[in-house]
Amino acid sequence: MIHSTIAWIALPFFIGFVIYLAPKVSRWLAVAIPLFSASYAGNIFLNTDPGDALSIQLIDTLGVNLIVDHLSGWFILTNALVTLAVIVYCWQTSKKPFFFMQLVILHGSVNSAFICADFISLYVALEVISIAAFLLIAYSRSDRSIWVGLRYLFISNTVMLFYLIGAVLIYQANHSFNYSGLLNASVEAIALIFLGLLGKGGIFISGFWLPLTHSESESPVSAMLSGVVVKAGVFPMVRLALMLEAINPVVRLFGVATALLGVSYAVFAKDTKRMLAFHTISQLGFIMAAPIVGGFYALTHGLVKAALFLISGILPSRNFKELKHQPLDLKIWLALIIASFSISGFPLLAGFGAKVLTTKNLLPWQVIAMNIAALGTAISFAKFIFLPRQKLVKSNLATKNNTEMTTKPIQLGFWGAMIILLGGLVLANGVYYEAYTFKNLLKPLATIAAGWSIYLLIVQKLTIKLPRTIEQFEHLIGVMSLTLILLFWTVWTRIQYST
Repeated sequence: MIHSTIAWIALPFFIGFVIYLAPKVSRWLAVAIPLFSASYAGNIFLNTDPGDALSIQLIDTLGVNLIVDHLSGWFILTNALVTLAVIVYCWQTSKKPFFFMQLVILHGSVNSAFICADFISLYVALEVISIAAFLLIAYSRSDRSIWVGLRYLFISNTVMLFYLIGAVLIYQANHSFNYSGLLNASVEAIALIFLGLLGKGGIFISGFWLPLTHSESESPVSAMLSGVVVKAGVFPMVRLALMLEAINPVVRLFGVATALLGVSYAVFAKDTKRMLAFHTISQLGFIMAAPIVGGFYALTHGLVKAALFLISGILPSRNFKELKHQPLDLKIWLALIIASFSISGFPLLAGFGAKVLTTKNLLPWQVIAMNIAALGTAISFAKFIFLPRQKLVKSNLATKNNTEMTTKPIQLGFWGAMIILLGGLVLANGVYYEAYTFKNLLKPLATIAAGWSIYLLIVQKLTIKLPRTIEQFEHLIGVMSLTLILLFWTVWTRIQYST
């Protein structure tokens, strides 16, 4: 499996450059890569036990260290399905070979981050991700997209500079860049490493760059960013939490704080893509709150959020207030409902099993806060669920004409992407079929019912507009300093407590 792993890592970068030599088959070359990744992830699950891991050391002790296990498999499968759906979605569009080349390179670099086990290899993978993501964000070449892309690139490079300093300090303490060296490193090194990963992953207050970046990008790019790219920053923290017992409480703490912060903004968001972006922050918190099941939760979130961002791109408006007066095509509304039900934890979809698994693996001090976050999720997605839909039979020609003016044309690739993403949610529902007990069914259904009631009776009548000051570029840089102080204090107190 070592040789197949090396080939799997290298192939996306090779194919990415080959696309330029054979632009007429760029789509076919691009679609082969996520299919190969999906088969590789399947091989992990079929040929390894849950507790087993394949360790690969390249060059020497100072070289590249890789770990392939079931945790990696969940994230790799997420990357494969989301990338495949985005390529299918863009199949009939006017996207040029350059777009598909960057998709493939982004896919490969994200995969690399999911199997890294040393801080320098991870640094290289995350930096390549930044460049590929920037080129996709700025693909339309409008002034707005270029500014948003440069903003993302600058913030990403700044936090990774802190990360690199932390990696040097870890090497100074251990003469190795391996993840395990974090336990023997200084408090400063741990804080700097986590600052880089929190900023890269869009976690807690370091994630306020995320709403503007995700909401202003094209829908397929937003689907990639939210579905897989931010998980490249979250995955190492989940890995560290499982490897190092002393780090686990820190990761869980930031998971809870992130889940609450993101959902509090999502509840009051008036823009569809901004709501989805804030909710991405919240759902990343769920992944970190219970690291042992974070991989399965990452899969369900990636599929849902990619589907929702793609759907948002064909809605007649991004404003929830305007959408209430424009009935949606029934087929689009059904796709919206399936995705919203899954992320809310409704039975018969993978989100239900992921929510139940996460709840069962929470520590006692996390339970109340995460239940509040789950309630906020139900409130947030009630905005989609209670949007008006068209009737099966249109009453007259005027209604039909009005529909044609307000509904964006839907290409066949959209439905292909929905089959991949929503079909994945249905199939993944069988991963944890043990969740279907009366007790497990009662709590999510009660939470959803309470969330819908709060939305209908209270939230939809409110006109609260949360300030965007903290999202401004200069304040984002200042937040890094505050985050570093918070990290230093958190890590120091945890180490003092454990000793």
